[in-house]
Formats: sequence, C-alpha cells, structure tokens
Amino acid sequence: MSPFPLTRRAFHALAGATVLSLSVGLPAVAQTPPGVLIVGQIAEPKSLDPATVTAANDFRILMNIYDGLARYKDGTLEPEPALATGWDVSEDGKVYTFHLRDGVKFHDGTPFNAEAVKFNFDRMLDENHPYHDTGPFPLAFFFSSVTEVKAIDDLTVEFTLSEPYAPFMANIAYATGLIVSPEAVKQYGADFGRHPSGTGPFKFAEWRSNEAVVVEKNPDYWDGAPPLDAVVFRPITDANTRTAEMLAGGIDLMVEVPPDAISEFQNDRYQIFEAAGPHVWFLILNAKEGPFADKRVRQAANYAINKQALVDNVLEGTAEVAAGPTPPAFGWAYDATLDPYPYDPEKAKALIKEAGAEGAKLTFFVTEGGSGMLDPIPMGTAIQADLKAVGLDVEIKTFEWNTFLGEVNPGLEGKADMAEMAWMTQDPDTLPFLALRTGAWPDQGGFNSGYYSNPEVDALLEKARVSTDQTERADLYKKMQQIVHDDAPWVFVANWKQNAVATAAVENFQLQPSFFLILKDVAKN
Repeated sequence: MSPFPLTRRAFHALAGATVLSLSVGLPAVAQTPPGVLIVGQIAEPKSLDPATVTAANDFRILMNIYDGLARYKDGTLEPEPALATGWDVSEDGKVYTFHLRDGVKFHDGTPFNAEAVKFNFDRMLDENHPYHDTGPFPLAFFFSSVTEVKAIDDLTVEFTLSEPYAPFMANIAYATGLIVSPEAVKQYGADFGRHPSGTGPFKFAEWRSNEAVVVEKNPDYWDGAPPLDAVVFRPITDANTRTAEMLAGGIDLMVEVPPDAISEFQNDRYQIFEAAGPHVWFLILNAKEGPFADKRVRQAANYAINKQALVDNVLEGTAEVAAGPTPPAFGWAYDATLDPYPYDPEKAKALIKEAGAEGAKLTFFVTEGGSGMLDPIPMGTAIQADLKAVGLDVEIKTFEWNTFLGEVNPGLEGKADMAEMAWMTQDPDTLPFLALRTGAWPDQGGFNSGYYSNPEVDALLEKARVSTDQTERADLYKKMQQIVHDDAPWVFVANWKQNAVATAAVENFQLQPSFFLILKDVAKN
C-alpha cells in the first residue's frame, strides 16, 4: 500500500501547525505521524533539478531522490559505487569506464542505462543538446574536462577527458553528478525542477511553495527500501521559529541549530549531533572597484574584524577561526603553518590611512539565512561595528537566501563592496577553482563575485587539478593558500563544526562530512 495518503495527511497537518490528532478518541498531542520524518530546512529549495542548483540546502533534499554513478562512503568523502558497480581508469588518466547496475528504473518507470547517463552529462555540457536550455547549469564547471560521453552498451558508459583531472570522481559523487530521468526532462522541460524523477530511496510526491517538499518511500529501491514511509522537508527560514517548532514537537530533525539554542536540547528528549566538515565562512570583497580594489584595505578588513569574538560570542564556540580559503578538514591539502589574521584594529587603521580610504562608505550584502551561513545577521552586525571602529562606514542590505544568491553570484560590480558567503566542498580544488580563479569571474560562469585575479594562483590551481600525485597537489594548494592569504580577496572568518538535533525517536541518523542529509537508513520509532 502506498504511504502517500499518510504523506498528504502529515503535510497538511504540519505545514501550518504542530498539533496533530492521529486517531479518533485520542487527545491532540504535539507529535508527528509514525513513519514520517519532518525535517526543518533553513530555506525554500530553489529547484529539485540537481544540475541547476548550488546550495547545500537543496542538496539535502536531492540526495534522497536521486543517485549518482558513485556516492560518498558513509562518514567519508571517499567515492564508492552507486549506480555504477565499479569503474576503470586508463593509464593516462583520461578515460573513465563505468559499469552500470542492471535492472534499475527511474521513479517514472523508465530504465536507467548508459544512454540516460550520456543524456545527463550532455545536457549540462553540450550547448547544442536539445535540452541544454533547461539550465543554466552553474556547477557544470565540475565536468569541464569531459570532452565526450559515450554509451558503449546498455550497461557501460565511457567518459573521455581532455587531460587528467584529479577531482573527477569526487565530483561524480557530488550532487551535480546525480542522474535524472531523461524522459521526465523531455516531458517537463524547464519545469523539470518542479517534477523530479530519479532512482533514489525516496520518490517525489508534492511541493507546496514555502510550505513543504514531500517525498515518499521507494519500495523498489535497488539498495533496499528505506524504513521511513515519507519525509517532509519544511522550509523554516527564521532560526528562532525553527527552534520553537523543534521544541514544540512539530519537526523531528533540524540542521544548522543556532548556537544559542543548543543548550535547550541537552536533555533526554533529543539527540545532538556535531561533526567537522570542509566548510569556510568568509566575506567576499569587491577587488575590482571601490576601496577593496586596494590590497591594503582588504588586509585592513582582515585585521579589523575580531574573528575570535565572533566565534566565541556570536557562534558560541561552534566554529573555529579560519586562516585562509582551504578548510582544515582537508588535512592533506591544508597549510597548518598559516596563521589567521590577528585582531589588530590599530594596524587596520594604519593600512586604511596609507591607502587613503579613511571614512570610505561600503555596501555590505547580508542574508537572512542559508546553507552554512552561521547566524548571518548577528555576524553581519558585529562585522559592521568592527569596521566602523577603524573608520569604515558600512551600510548593510539584507536579503532572503535565494534572492541573496541572485544578487551575489552574478558579481558585486556596481552593487556592493562586500558580501557574506559560505561554502561546503568535497575536494580542495572546488572552492578556489570556482571562486578565486580569474577564469571564474561571473561573466565567465564562475563564482568569483569579487573579481579577484592573480595569475600565479591561476597557474597553481590549473596544475593541481591535473596532477595525479597527491603530494604534489598538496604542495600546490599550500602555495596557493599563502598567496591568497596575503592578497586577502576575502575576509577569512570561520570554519564551522556542523550540527543537527533530532528527537529521541529518530534512529540511525548521522551527519556527513559532505554536509548532505542522507536519510535512506533513518528510522523513527
């Protein structure tokens, strides 16, 4: 029997209220239905088409609807087989041959095969593909080295790369590599993101804007049917409201718990989860125009902001001060000799004076909340005060998360001098390649919204991504970190220790270093 009637019942009851009476004769109690997990999300998803989105908030839903050729092994960032049972790599590192799982079907009943894989990657990478207009595909950068995808037979697909590319398998296992139903894309076109069809443990059931996304159990899942009947993802943007819903029993699981709310869940009704991950919270500085076009002013901002106070007081110890663009979770590629900019307002004032930027007026884009954004409004307000103390006049402009991304990702030129940002990544190549390279300026399809440019950084990143020697890659990334630290295109603020809270009824949940929300083995007693 399909759990969908229960799903609809749960959705309608919980979208607007936390109290649900489950059967006649029982008093109404603050509880969620058996077999249904209610998740408090930080924002409305932008789309349920994995090739078109960039935010961890969206990926937390998508990883439960879709599979990729590979996935991350539980608790790691190590790729393991998923829709592919295995793969071979040519000696020159330029040809990857994937052997596909037999008998898998998409949720719409159509077969998963090599042609479906080819369709997915061609849709992203080939401008002449008939469904390329269902984009844009902002993370197609991940597969820019792919020159051809060939279906050898139904269960064999071959990727040819222009050159060896070290992060290729990490990117295949990432959300951008999730495989969608070609027939569903053909049916819905640009609206596919509202009608998703994958091969994952849960099937899409319903999306009510600003209320909930509902998915139900896929009883035929190739890796075993999940214990849950359904999952309801509720967007609750305000952190205090999300906390109140959790305490009232309206949701079973919430991510990104506000630091000042952790203590409210330290009792036997709840489980608190914490884990390190590859995360960095930073301020993008407009290096193309305005005061931050001068490196001295960018460095001054790094000295002016009391990052330890932000970590201790605003974030209440749930993060560590960041030293540079690479998170310490990438141990092998992280430069542990790099020290964070110390809090030194007098040095900041001297640099600002030297640059002739005293009294400069700055526009600062701040979001109300979003993926990994760490109390962004209190953080922004504290940063504004620190910069004012060294003579910079900062005006804050606040936006809802998806609106914020729409303002920041196309670039800050002509709009703002600085903006908050957070990234959670799966490989040390990802963030600097997509957000610090000259070739990643927004007009070239990247996320270098502050227009930073250094040819030496470009060369190091290009060399690191084609090296198959991890020791060499590590050395290149460490050199990049030293240069970027000095150039200060960002204010390096914090590396977050991700968290979540669940009720005592939730079983088999754990946080992942990928920051994905993997629910296929989760149960609720």
